[in-house]
This record gives sequence, C-alpha cells and structure tokens, in this order.
Amino acid sequence: MKPGIRIAALASVAVLITVAGALVVGLAGTAPDRDNAFTAPGLDPLTFDEAQNEFYRLTPALLLVVYEAFGRTGEDEIYDTLADVAHAEALEQLYLERVGAMAGGGLEEADQEIHEIKLLSSTVTNGGDALLIDASWQVIGTVGHAEHLHVRGNSYSADLTISPVDGAWKITDFELLDVSRDAAGETFTPPPTN
Repeated sequence: MKPGIRIAALASVAVLITVAGALVVGLAGTAPDRDNAFTAPGLDPLTFDEAQNEFYRLTPALLLVVYEAFGRTGEDEIYDTLADVAHAEALEQLYLERVGAMAGGGLEEADQEIHEIKLLSSTVTNGGDALLIDASWQVIGTVGHAEHLHVRGNSYSADLTISPVDGAWKITDFELLDVSRDAAGETFTPPPTN
C-alpha cells in the first residue's frame, strides 16, 4: 500500500472511531440514570431498578403527598406541596384541579384527613427514562366540617408516569381514567376535643 493511501485509510478509520465514540457518548447521555438513587417521600432513596421493583411502595408514597396538597387551602401551599412529587404537565394538571375545586366554592378550609391509600392493582412498564404505571387505588379518609364527618373510600384508576427529576422521584404525567365513589361511607359525629 502506498504511503499516501495508507495515511488516508488511517485518517478515515480515525474519523470513524471518533464518530462512533461521539454516538456512544450521545446515547449514554439519553439513557436513564440507573446508578444514582433518588428520594421519595417516606422511603429510602431508590435507584431506577429499585423503583421499578418497588413501584407498589413508590406509587402510594407519591399519591399520599398529592392528597396532602389537596388538603391545603392556600394556593402557594398547594403548589409547593404538589411540586415535591409532581413535575411539568402533571404538576400543572393537579394544581389546576385543586384550585378549580376551590374556585367552585368548596374546600375553603382544610376538611379532609387521609387515613390510608391502598393500592388495589397496578402494573409497571419500563418507559426508558421513566416508569409507566397503570394503577388503581382506594383512598380511605374522613371529609367534612366540625359538625359532621363522612368516611370516604373512593377508588381511582390512572395512568402515571414517574420519573427521576432533580434528585427525586416525581409524577411527570397523570391521566385519571376512572373515579368510583360507591363506597362513600356514612356520616358520624366527631368525638369531642379539648
């Protein structure tokens, strides 16, 4: 092989190696961060794989904070609490839902207490850089005013996308599919307080 052709061939190989290296680096930048652990309310930090394996614990932990936010009455409190566990479109959607309920004349004061969130069924799919969760759950709690309380056991189903954002697991998409208020509970008089 002539020296000029050999140099050209070596230069071509060097260019191909550089391009291949750039592609590998580019692809690595888009892959989910599977080695770092991300925080979740009430749980030890979870890596991507741990979160996928323990989605049945992660999902109710995030939903509980959503319901805590819905129990707030100040718009800043609602938004800030939701922002702890929701991001982007999910944050906007959940916030507008709660503020819309307030604008409708209801929920002027904190009138709910969540006792339990029970996951009824769920499946998880690896969405690349997110977990896609199809979940059904029941929320058991009391709702009402000082004069009377109602026990509620409403059931919900939704498609959730949960992603690591800024060091924490957050709901990044939320599509409510069904609400059942069949197990709405009954009225009772609260016990006296001091």
